[in-house]
Amino acid sequence: MSLEAAMERIDILVVGGGAAGMLAAVAAREAARKRQIPDKDCSIVILERNAAPGAKIRISGGGRCNVTHSGTPGELLAKGFLRREEERFLRHALYAFTGSDLVRMLALQGVQCEGRPDGKVFPAAGLAAPDIVRAFDRLMREARISLEASCTVSSVERVGDAFLVITGERRINASSLILATGGVSYPSTGSRGDGLLFARRFGHNIVKPSPALAPIITLVKPPEELAGVSLRAVSFIGSAAGKQASRRGDVLFTHRGLSGPAVLSLSRDIAELFRSAGSCDLFVDLFPGQRTEELQEELLRDAGKNGSRMVRKFLQSCPIAPPDGLSGEAPNGTIPSGLVPFIMRIAGLSDNLQWSGLTREKRVALLATLKRFPAGSVKTVPLDQGEISAGGISLREVNPKTMESRLVPGLYFAGEILDYAGEIGGFNLQAAFSTGWLAGESVKIVGRGQDQ
Repeated sequence: MSLEAAMERIDILVVGGGAAGMLAAVAAREAARKRQIPDKDCSIVILERNAAPGAKIRISGGGRCNVTHSGTPGELLAKGFLRREEERFLRHALYAFTGSDLVRMLALQGVQCEGRPDGKVFPAAGLAAPDIVRAFDRLMREARISLEASCTVSSVERVGDAFLVITGERRINASSLILATGGVSYPSTGSRGDGLLFARRFGHNIVKPSPALAPIITLVKPPEELAGVSLRAVSFIGSAAGKQASRRGDVLFTHRGLSGPAVLSLSRDIAELFRSAGSCDLFVDLFPGQRTEELQEELLRDAGKNGSRMVRKFLQSCPIAPPDGLSGEAPNGTIPSGLVPFIMRIAGLSDNLQWSGLTREKRVALLATLKRFPAGSVKTVPLDQGEISAGGISLREVNPKTMESRLVPGLYFAGEILDYAGEIGGFNLQAAFSTGWLAGESVKIVGRGQDQ
C-alpha cells in the first residue's frame, strides 16, 4: 500500500474542541451548505485532546458560564478590549458573529440566556455551563461534524497544498487546517501550548504567553482577619518604577493575596509591570469617585458636626466607593468592619481617637490611607491559574478579516491561541466564539467531486 493510500483524508480539520473550535466547525459546515456542497463531499473533523469538548466552557463562571456580554459589537470592543491593536484585530470577528447571534443560536437549541445589570450574560435560571456544552453537541450533530475526543496531535506540517497531521499512529491529510488549541492557562483543561509550537514551526512569531484574569499572590500573605474581606467598586492600583495601572471593580483579599473582578482584569498589566521592574506595589482607592480635596472637605464637615464621634465608628458606617460623596446613597455598602482596624493602624491613629483630636497631620495620614490603602507587593501572578493567557500568535501575521495565516495559505487560527486578552465579563468567550465562526466561515472549501 502506498504512503498516500495509507493516509486518511479530511477536508477541514479543526484541532481543539473548545468554544473557538466548535464554532469554527459549525460555521464551516454552514458555509459549505450555502455553496450547496453535500455533507458527504466535505468532511469536517474536530480533534480534541480531552475526553469531552468544551472543558473551559464547563468551568467558566464557576460552572454558570458567562457566555457573552450584552451590547453592540462596538460596545463590546470598547469595554472588553482596551488595547487598541487587539480591538482593531477583533472588530471583523465580533461583527461577523455577535453576542446576539450567539444568544439566538443557543435559544434555538433550547438554552435561553439572560443579561444582568452589569452586562454579563448567563444561561437563564436553572441552566448552567453543561447545558451550553450540550447545546453545542447538538449543533455539531446537526452539522454532521465528527468530534474525536482523547485525541492528541503530535505533529503538524505543510506538505504540498495540504497539511500532514499525525495523532498516535494515524496520518491525516487535511486540505484546510484550523488551530483552536487555546493558550497555556489551566493546563488541566487541555490548554498546554501545543498549537503555539505548531504555529512556530510554520514560521509564526509567538508573543510570550503571560497571565491574564489571574489572581495575584503577594510577598506577605494578607492578615488572617482580612482573608475573605471584599471591597466593592473600589479602584485597584499597581505601581512600579514610576508607572501605574488601575482598574475599577471589586477586590477580594484571599489567604494568599488578592482576587476579585478588578484584580483579575488588571492582572495582565500587573504581570507586565512586575516583569519589567522586578517589583510592583499594590494599592486600593476606597473612594475612587472623590478627589483627595473633595474627600477632605467631607471629612471636615462630619468632624465639625460630630466632634465627639470616634473616627473608628465613623469609618465603620462610612459608605465605600460612594458615587455621590459621603452624604449620598451607599450602593456598594460600607467600609467592611474587618478593614477598619488596618486603616487606623496604617494611618497611625489610636482606636479611641475622636474627630476633635484629629490634627491636620493625622487627617493627612488618614486621607492618604483611604485613597491609597497598601494591599501588598507582588510575589507572582500565576500563569497556570489565569482564566485565560495573554500572548500567542502575533496578530500582525493573521488576516483579521478571515483568521487565515498571512504566512501559510489554508491555515487558520481562532480563540485564545491568538495574542489578545479581554476584560472579565464574558468578553473572552465571545471573542473565542466570534474568531472561531469567522475562521470557519472563511475557510477554503473544495468538496470532493467539485472542480479543483
